[in-house]
Amino acid sequence: MKSSFIRLSTIFALILFSMVNIFAGGTITGTVKYEGKVPPMKALKMASDPICDGKHQNAPARSEWLIVGKSGELKNAFVWIKKGAAGNKAAPKEHAVLDQNGCIYSPHVLGVQVGQVVDILNTDGTLHNVHSLPKLNPQFNVAMPKFKKKKEVTFTKQEMMFPIKCDVHPWMKCYVAVVNHPFFDVTGEDGNFKISGLPAGKYTLEVWHEKLGTKSVSVTVADVDGATETVNFTLTKPKKKK
Repeated sequence: MKSSFIRLSTIFALILFSMVNIFAGGTITGTVKYEGKVPPMKALKMASDPICDGKHQNAPARSEWLIVGKSGELKNAFVWIKKGAAGNKAAPKEHAVLDQNGCIYSPHVLGVQVGQVVDILNTDGTLHNVHSLPKLNPQFNVAMPKFKKKKEVTFTKQEMMFPIKCDVHPWMKCYVAVVNHPFFDVTGEDGNFKISGLPAGKYTLEVWHEKLGTKSVSVTVADVDGATETVNFTLTKPKKKK
């Protein structure tokens, strides 16, 4: 009797393990690189606000529009499933965070889901003004004095991409993408991205960069548990129109 119970328990555990694997989904991973001459990033002029300027005494803050590694790895590229993913996924309970630290928005590029709460923080001891410029979602334009440390916002419609700026400090700008599913990522200094949990199927994968534009490819995730597809992107600076 005891041995039969043990066998049934083992079988039940295997069934549960198999079910977990079935729903694990596939993964698309890769690297985004930049090809071309890398211009020097200009130092940001923060002298108008001594508090901002004082936070960068050891090294000046620099523009983040093009951050490239030694082998061309591109930071701040947004990679997402543009077509093929089922939308209207429930927003995660975990809040996204957009900080104002050293009078710079961090992160420079932020991806959130529709309905996800975004905590906008002010860790600087100075006045900021958070001014969003979406076209599909309602705009907001709010002051955040040094004593106001957090403001919560949500976006109700999918929208790619819109800037948020600070009207007090003109050099401050970041970009936000609002997506109706969780299949997106932002590249770090290594240029890598990883999108997991994808059901088997055919997708359009797109990379976006604020100065280098967009590029899309078709990717098929195999109907095999744990399937991984590797996609690499190379972006170049757009040629000036004659």
